[in-house]
Amino acid sequence: MTGSSHPPHHTAGRKPRPRVHKPQAPAATAAGPAAVKQAQRREPGADREVRVISAAPRKAPASASPSPRGIGGWLGDTSLKAAQFNYFVVLGAVLALTTMGVFMVLSASSVEFITKGSGNSYSLFIKQGIFAVIGVVVMLVAARIPSERIRSWSWIAYFLTVLALTAVLTPLGKGAGGNRNWIEIGSMTIQPSEFAKLMLAIWCGMILERKSHLMHDFKHTMVPVVFPGGLLIVGLVLAGRDLGTAMILMLVIGTAMFLGGARKRYFAMAGSAVVLVVLGMALFARNRMDRITAWMGNCDDGSGLCDQAQAGLYALASGGWFGVGPGQSRQKWSHVPEAQNDFIFSILGEELGLVGALFVVLLFALLAVAMYRIAVRTQSVFGRIAVGSIMVWIVGQAFINIAMVAGMLPVIGIPLPFISSGGSALIFTLAAVGVVLGFARQQRIESGGPRSGNPIWNKVRGITSGAP
Repeated sequence: MTGSSHPPHHTAGRKPRPRVHKPQAPAATAAGPAAVKQAQRREPGADREVRVISAAPRKAPASASPSPRGIGGWLGDTSLKAAQFNYFVVLGAVLALTTMGVFMVLSASSVEFITKGSGNSYSLFIKQGIFAVIGVVVMLVAARIPSERIRSWSWIAYFLTVLALTAVLTPLGKGAGGNRNWIEIGSMTIQPSEFAKLMLAIWCGMILERKSHLMHDFKHTMVPVVFPGGLLIVGLVLAGRDLGTAMILMLVIGTAMFLGGARKRYFAMAGSAVVLVVLGMALFARNRMDRITAWMGNCDDGSGLCDQAQAGLYALASGGWFGVGPGQSRQKWSHVPEAQNDFIFSILGEELGLVGALFVVLLFALLAVAMYRIAVRTQSVFGRIAVGSIMVWIVGQAFINIAMVAGMLPVIGIPLPFISSGGSALIFTLAAVGVVLGFARQQRIESGGPRSGNPIWNKVRGITSGAP
């Protein structure tokens, strides 16, 4: 035996214990710091775990993504800042236009009551102010109603509109200026055709969303949006001889079809039919044909058909750059017929000048841009169609009225939204804005904004959404 302390059979065939080295983590790559994954394994004879580090690139956070550039990127911006911009631009522009409208109604209507000696000269101003308050409340409540509930009310609203438009043609109806548009109940009058504009925007959005995968088929494209649904509503309005409102209704239907994905040839066919109807209504009605010939310059027959349009142009021209001052219009003293209604923009231009008139145009332009951005960001087909149709209705009607007052279109009897006198028009237009604000508010929430900082509105929202 040797001097070894261990027996030989203990070391025979035994391999030396391997030395375990802990690998170093690789340097961070350009994609970011290394993401550590731990995979555990044991080497033969090893008592310690060996950790294997893999360098997996980490995704950059969403906030680090580059912001969209160009006008297209700005219009489609989905950030929280953009959502807040859209919401407050729509709200601010509408409140500014409504406030201007109330005071312009005061200026344009008070002298009519003075010259006619009929009652309180502030009565129409007080009524318009009350309608404005009611409309703003309706707008704020509508902005809190979920879009799913608004969609579910579409058919109910459609049948109620048909009943109301039919009632206009009964003894309950009331006419003025050759048109029969109102229902008179006691001392209160309601114009159902104004509600029909909002109803069509919502109803068409609901129908076309359900048929979005069938828009390549002619039958599904036309039924029931154009026939019989849309045709029935437009026909009832035309039965009351209101071509101007019927044109706006057809504009809403056409916009809904375009946004719903109707094929170009179907859209062209429907558009051609609309043009033929409008031409027929104009050519076979003496008063409408006289307005067209007067617009084309036939003002020498002594009929006075050009008086309203010419008085409106005189009012605009006398306003100059900065106007003659609030309440100082001279043309409103029985020179401009319907100064508080269809031709209120001429009084506005005379008193506030070109600067004031351009400010109103700018507010409508801002309203159009903000509504377009809301429609682009809306995820549902129903929302895009409803918001887009409301945008074209309000902004399109505004610029048709302004073009009419400026002599670029014949006189067709379309009021200026938010500014012209009229309770039904103001309330239902503000309700339509409330629907748009509802989609804008939802986009603010989806972008990380607050639902509401007011506990009262939270309670209202819980009631309207059916939450306990």
